[in-house]
Amino acid sequence: MNKIMKKKKISGAEAVIHSLLNEGVDLVWGYPGGAIMPVYDEFYKFQDKLKHILARHEQGAIHAAQGYARSSGKVGVAIATSGPGATNLVTGIADAQIDSTPVVCITGQVPSHLLGSDAFQETDIIGISMPVTKWNYQITKASEIPEIFAKAFYIAKSGRPGPVLIDITKDAQFELFDYEYSKCKGIRSYNPLPKINSSSIDDAVRLINKAKKPFIVWGQGVILGNAEDEFKSFVEKSGIPAAWTILGVSALPTSHELNVGMVGMHGNYGPNLLTNECDLLVAIGMRFDDRVTGDPKTYANQAKIIHLDIDPAEINKNIKVEVPIIGDCKESLKLITEKIEKRSHEKWISKFDDLMKIEFDKVINSDLNPSKKGLTMGESIIAINEQTNGEAIIVTDVGQHQMVACRYANFIHSKSNITSGGLGTMGFALPAAMGAKMGAMNREVVAVIGDGGYQMTIQELGTIFQLQIPVKIVILNNDFLGMVRQWQQLFFDKRYASTEMINPDFVTIAKGYYLDSERVNDRKDLRPAVERMIKSKKPYVLEICVEKEDNVFPMIPSGASVSEVRLS
Repeated sequence: MNKIMKKKKISGAEAVIHSLLNEGVDLVWGYPGGAIMPVYDEFYKFQDKLKHILARHEQGAIHAAQGYARSSGKVGVAIATSGPGATNLVTGIADAQIDSTPVVCITGQVPSHLLGSDAFQETDIIGISMPVTKWNYQITKASEIPEIFAKAFYIAKSGRPGPVLIDITKDAQFELFDYEYSKCKGIRSYNPLPKINSSSIDDAVRLINKAKKPFIVWGQGVILGNAEDEFKSFVEKSGIPAAWTILGVSALPTSHELNVGMVGMHGNYGPNLLTNECDLLVAIGMRFDDRVTGDPKTYANQAKIIHLDIDPAEINKNIKVEVPIIGDCKESLKLITEKIEKRSHEKWISKFDDLMKIEFDKVINSDLNPSKKGLTMGESIIAINEQTNGEAIIVTDVGQHQMVACRYANFIHSKSNITSGGLGTMGFALPAAMGAKMGAMNREVVAVIGDGGYQMTIQELGTIFQLQIPVKIVILNNDFLGMVRQWQQLFFDKRYASTEMINPDFVTIAKGYYLDSERVNDRKDLRPAVERMIKSKKPYVLEICVEKEDNVFPMIPSGASVSEVRLS
């Protein structure tokens, strides 16, 4: 334990601020209220050292903290009051847990003598959040604050990252105590970095060296482990074609010759189809979720599977593997790369190329070069690519636009694709984009949002306006809940129950927040409008009116085998 601060008698509320500063926090997202007011009083006193940004809703605060964490690689922090303030964080906490995002949430609580009395704005946020946090704790004594905060940040960012919640009673915020802070260096019975088994490395090397049709699928674990360089070295030395899950994209540049595209429900044709033809599958930092595997009974049955993951709970959870390698993939990839033979697999890779040509002819060409009058989501993403040169961080919401953006956006740098993967949280993108921008002010941040998700957290335009956060917001408006409508069309005989939307004037709303905004309906206007948006130094809202009933293909129907991927 490293001593950070010598003893000093201060209040619990001030101790919260000092603890955040000792953990290197310089930005907090939140919303004040009665039970957390003592801490907010200290924010006022320390505003020269610690920036607090007022979101317009607690869900906006937690999504912003997630975006900040994802773009910066730091721990995001969100703060809220008791009762509804705390419960409004829960969706974002659940999102952060399943997507392994390091966030620390601080909630106020009624005074300890009122606990369990159904006091005003009292709720059991510890009980509520327990299933969706990596760890949580209720502080009732000010003296607990230093140790609990040190543990919270250590747990949130170590091993497989995740959300932590600290609930602090109001009396603990007022209580005086002798403050002393030590950073946490370890917790008994918590092993965030399992030791890598050398025999597993050797087993993996043997399989890789003898494989004729090997295939890599990588996920966000490569990014979270800061293992991009090690991963690239492994891919290039092994010569193995590599495909990504939606959270893994950007760990390897889109243009890399061995990057063969996306796997999963709306992934590329070749990677999905050839999953069931490879003789070796190397899974790196991904969790074999249902969107990737389809029917698990038919997933890569013919292949030996090597699985690299830091979380032992993911091994054999959904898919049985031959060689598990538990540990930090930055280290395990380095060990494997040192021992494998340098190889190439031209004949095998040509199969991916052939299938990509089929997909281009049947799907991609009409997405990107449409002959019909209406604008497509695909050509909208290409227009953004042209203006950002693959340098931008793309933040997406959930739905058709998310899949299109992940498929067609170009990425040069890591930490460039920020989206809600596992939970699929509509309303994620707008607040996450402003968080991402604050975490990477030197980079262009473009939010790509559907008209449905946009209206779930549209109030965060107020935060963007107040702070003049220069995020670029693209609304792909098809007047539908597009992904649900697509399923209704394909599987429910076009019964469009509750999916058609009569939308407001998004340009007028943006102007009501004093933000620059425009609407595009015609193809001739698309590229000039995107150029104006990207060149702007201020926040900008661009509404692109796209085809109402376009579908996203390829598509694997829910529960079907990855071999049953459809192109129409």
